[in-house]
Amino acid sequence: MTDASHSPEPAEPARPADPLGPLARRVRRSLNGDHPGETGVMLPPFVDHHVHLQLADPAPAVARGIAAVVDLGADPGAIATIARADGLPHVRYAGAFLTARGGYPTGRPWAPAGSVRELDPVSGDADDLRERRHHALSGPVEAVVDEQRRFGASVVKVALNSVAGPTFDRSTLDAIVAASRAAGLPVAVHAEGAGMAQLAIDAGADVLVHAPFTERLEDDVIARAVAARQAWISTIAIHVRDDASVAETAIDNVRRFHAAGGRVLYGTDSGNGELDPGVNPVEVAALVRAGLSASAVIAALADPWPERSPGWADAGVATFVPDPAPADGDLGTPDAVARWLATARLVPTEELELS
Repeated sequence: MTDASHSPEPAEPARPADPLGPLARRVRRSLNGDHPGETGVMLPPFVDHHVHLQLADPAPAVARGIAAVVDLGADPGAIATIARADGLPHVRYAGAFLTARGGYPTGRPWAPAGSVRELDPVSGDADDLRERRHHALSGPVEAVVDEQRRFGASVVKVALNSVAGPTFDRSTLDAIVAASRAAGLPVAVHAEGAGMAQLAIDAGADVLVHAPFTERLEDDVIARAVAARQAWISTIAIHVRDDASVAETAIDNVRRFHAAGGRVLYGTDSGNGELDPGVNPVEVAALVRAGLSASAVIAALADPWPERSPGWADAGVATFVPDPAPADGDLGTPDAVARWLATARLVPTEELELS
């Protein structure tokens, strides 16, 4: 016989998972704020993972929901000064583009003075490179990587653009990756041209700064990128603007990369021509078309890269997206998700109350 006095308490019914993902919290704005009682969703501060602050004013993006940015190509001294400025956005940066002698973006009129470091090929095979590192011998590659580190860089940016000029061979790219790892910095690669994305993947680059757009990658290449825990920064809106067929190639690559478990980061390449500031609805819609759920798009926007843990973009603010949120049935609709997230604004966390 069961003792009723010791019967277990009935379990509370499980709360349904929020279709917007674990980062979402239902809130209302404080009655003492600018929009008293407004309801919506609180999310972590959003990050644009690919910008160029010497080419674009970040203020409009901050006004439209971006709390932090990652600058991926600038004069090291200039970007270090910009990053020290008070207020938003918080800035992480790569410093200069590292490129082959005469390679992209050398000589481009848009490239700020001092933003490119050209390197000659590194001679020797993998064993030679390991021997040199073992004896802590410094060469041009180590020196240029150390320059970025001393200017406060959080990442090393490499240009592999065979369409626009010479590129690094595998030995030189290996040397850059090794020197960056020794300095504690991830390597982010601009890969453009046939075989360039595969070269970056096989050399162990941590991030591709554009979702591959030159060619459709084979599934086994994508599988290697996923297995290596590589991340891809989206930047699809620039292709939607300029060339629909290129955009479709990028979307197809992202679709298969994401489906295989790849890590996608939101980024716009702000400074590359005209783009809507803030949470760009074209970028968001392209990610949804590539198979990312609304919660996966939010994760791409809130990802802390290049930091390893969240928090560097907080500074007492959160992303607030007002109601109405898309109905559950519309969360897979690119335009619905894009329109809603494009209304995101930064709000002091003290002005938001859980509802």
